[in-house]
Amino acid sequence: MDWPATRPNTALLTDKYELTMLDAALKNGTANRHCIFEVFTRSLPAGRRYGVVAGTGRILEALENFKFDEDDLNYLRETKAVDPATIEYLKNYKFTGNIWGYAEGETFFANSPILQVEGTFAECCVLETLILSILNYDSAVASAASRMTSAAVNRPCLEMGSRRVNEQAAVAAARAAVIAGFTGTSNLEAGYRYGIPTIGTAAHAFTLLHDDELSAFKAQVEAFGTNTTLLVDTYDVKRGIDNAIKAAGPELGAIRIDSGDLGVLAVEARDQLNKLGAKNTKITVTSDLDEYAIAALAAMPVDSYGVGTSLATGSGAPTCGMVYKLVARTNSEGVLEGVAKASSHKASSGGRKNAGRKLDAEGRDTEELLVIGDDDAVKNWQPNDPSVRPLMVPLVTNGVIDRKWIGAEGVKNAIARHQASRNALPRLARRLSNGEPAIHQSTLDLGGLIMDREV
Repeated sequence: MDWPATRPNTALLTDKYELTMLDAALKNGTANRHCIFEVFTRSLPAGRRYGVVAGTGRILEALENFKFDEDDLNYLRETKAVDPATIEYLKNYKFTGNIWGYAEGETFFANSPILQVEGTFAECCVLETLILSILNYDSAVASAASRMTSAAVNRPCLEMGSRRVNEQAAVAAARAAVIAGFTGTSNLEAGYRYGIPTIGTAAHAFTLLHDDELSAFKAQVEAFGTNTTLLVDTYDVKRGIDNAIKAAGPELGAIRIDSGDLGVLAVEARDQLNKLGAKNTKITVTSDLDEYAIAALAAMPVDSYGVGTSLATGSGAPTCGMVYKLVARTNSEGVLEGVAKASSHKASSGGRKNAGRKLDAEGRDTEELLVIGDDDAVKNWQPNDPSVRPLMVPLVTNGVIDRKWIGAEGVKNAIARHQASRNALPRLARRLSNGEPAIHQSTLDLGGLIMDREV
C-alpha cells in the first residue's frame, strides 16, 4: 500500500507501545479504569531560572484530528501492530475526558503540574507522545525566546529560524517565539495559521543576481518603496550603506547587517547614516544571535534583532525534559488511588495536583504552591488568600475543547499570559547568568490522599 507523505490525522504521531499497552489493557479488563496523567519536568535546564509553557493550543488542535481513519487502521492491520479487537476500539476513538493545566504562556518550574489529562486509561494513554512531542519542543523554544526578549528589553526580536529545522517545527517555533515576545516571523505558514505578522525583504542572492549592488538596491526600492530594509553586507558594509542611501535617499526604512562584529559595525553604521542625513533609518542585526549576543549589544545603536538557529533549537536546551506519568487510577474496587514511580532519580509524585503562586505586596511572585491531598478537595481548590493566584485552567471538559486557546485567538491569549507571568517574576529571574529557579515551591496538603506507590 502507498502511504501519503503528509496527512491531516494526528493519531499515528505516537509510539507503538502506547497501542500495545492499550491492547493488553483491553484484554485484561483494565482499559476503562479511570485515570489521571500528569505532565511535568523534573528539572529546568542547567542555569535556567524559569521555563515557559508553549504548545498547549497546538495540542488542542491536534486533539481535534486525533482519530483513526481507514488508512490508519489498515496500516495497523497489515503490520499486525495490535489485535483486531484493539483496532475495533480505535475505529471509534474519541477523547471524552478532561484536560486542564497552566495557561499557555505561563512560566513554570521543576515539578509544576503543567498539564493533567483525565479519562479512561484507554483514551488517555494513547495521547502521551503527541502531547510530549508538542510541549517539549514548543516550550523549549518559548523558554529560549523569553530570555532573548528579556535581554532585548524594548527592542523588537524577529523570528528567522525556518531553514534550521524541519518544515513543521519551523511553524511551531515561530508560534512559540511570538508567545514569548517576538514581534514577527519570516514563516508565512505561521502567519497564515496564527495571524502572526510576517517579515522579510531580500537575501544576499538578490544582490548577487544584479550586476552591481546599487542596481539591486534600486530594484528593491522600486518594488517595495523607501520603507524597505536593505541588506548592506554582501560586499562591504560601508560601501553598502552608501549605495543604500543613493538608492533610497535619507528616508530609507532600515539596513540589515548579517555578518562581522555586529557591535562595532552598528556603531560605525549609525555614524555613517547620520552623516548621510538618514538619522531615522533603523539598524537590524542578524547572524547567529542568541540571548547572550543580544545582551552584549544592549549599549549599541541597534534597533531590532533577527534570530534563527539558536531560537529554533532552544538555545542550548532543545527539550524541556517533560514527562507524562500516571498519577492516579481506580483500583479493582473502583476507588481512586494515587500512584507513583519510585525509580532512582525518576520518582514521581502521586495524586491529582493543583497549583497557585503567592504574590508579595508589589504583585510579584514569591513562591509556587503545589496543592495535593484529597482528590475532590484538590480538584475544587480555590485560594482563600487574595495574595495567591491560581494557575490551572480548564482546556477540555468532557471532550469539548475550549476554543479560546486555539488558533490566532489562542496565540493572543498566550502572549498576554506570558507578558503578565514574566512581569510577575522576581527581577532576578531575567538574569542570564547561571542561578537557582526564580521562586521556590512549597506544598499545601489538603489531606486524605490514598497512595499506592509501586517500587
